[in-house]
Amino acid sequence: MAGLLPRVLTVFSGLILCISLSGCGDDRPEKIAQYQQLSQQRITQLGAMLDAGELRNATLLMQYTQLLKSSKPDLVPLLDELAKDAGTTGPMFQSLKRRTSELSDSANFIDLDQQLEEAQNIYQAADSSLYNDMLSDPVNVVADLSGGQLARVNSISREAAALANGSEDFGAGSQLVGNPSYGSWQTNSSGMSFWAWYGMHSMFSNIMNPVRYDRWSNNRGYSYYNDVGRYRYTSPKQASAQNRTYENTKKTFNSQGKQFNSPYAKSRTGSTSLSRQSTSAPKASTTGTRSASSSKFRSTYSKDSSFRNSSSRTTRGVRRGK
Repeated sequence: MAGLLPRVLTVFSGLILCISLSGCGDDRPEKIAQYQQLSQQRITQLGAMLDAGELRNATLLMQYTQLLKSSKPDLVPLLDELAKDAGTTGPMFQSLKRRTSELSDSANFIDLDQQLEEAQNIYQAADSSLYNDMLSDPVNVVADLSGGQLARVNSISREAAALANGSEDFGAGSQLVGNPSYGSWQTNSSGMSFWAWYGMHSMFSNIMNPVRYDRWSNNRGYSYYNDVGRYRYTSPKQASAQNRTYENTKKTFNSQGKQFNSPYAKSRTGSTSLSRQSTSAPKASTTGTRSASSSKFRSTYSKDSSFRNSSSRTTRGVRRGK
């Protein structure tokens, strides 16, 4: 009995300390549920904005594809597919909806930290300004397909980007290479990985040479997804697949006594006039390697921020003079 009282007091003191620290329970499941609800609301409002034509780059994408159809009728099926990103049926928007739905199943994640980080990423990815910036990639693909007749947005010119980065010109459409909404890296029997397009985007294979992973990794140019948006617009499963491709390629190079660097080891130069949300986003190279437990999410803007139209601008008109 003599030693019982100190033990009771120790347990009691621990309970008091636990209560003073806002409880001993794990609040991550509650936060995940809250972010999922907020993300669903944001995605609904984002869809309404796309349907109403309130996102600048979505409007430009629709205009660009319509303008180019008349001069390049052979590209009409591909242009129609790219135009879907201006609405709610495109792969980028559908990816956000799918990721939000998958949040409710913890079996899709390694642990609660990864699940919470994914919830936070989706919430930000559905922000209208960030999403507007993300649409600069398909807009610039169409601009490049026009042979320079249509101006790029949120990006320096194709020629200037190639010069600044010492990059290889893989052809119009290269901004979408690496983005899991449009394709994936597939490994052939020789162990080399090539970019394989999804669906109608496979028409890019008719106008681009095959893109080999190791060559693209060393010589890729700038794109919004690969250099700015990858952190927010990549699910954990997609990031794992990207990392596997890198590790397998690195292993092959090491066996040959060669060094191989990740395509995201160094960001490329080329962005202009991005929103505050984009310029303050984490580096794309951290995708798939950052732990929510070691580097907690910090929003750079209020959770109840309004869904404003992006203030991004291009300094030229829709058509560019020769």
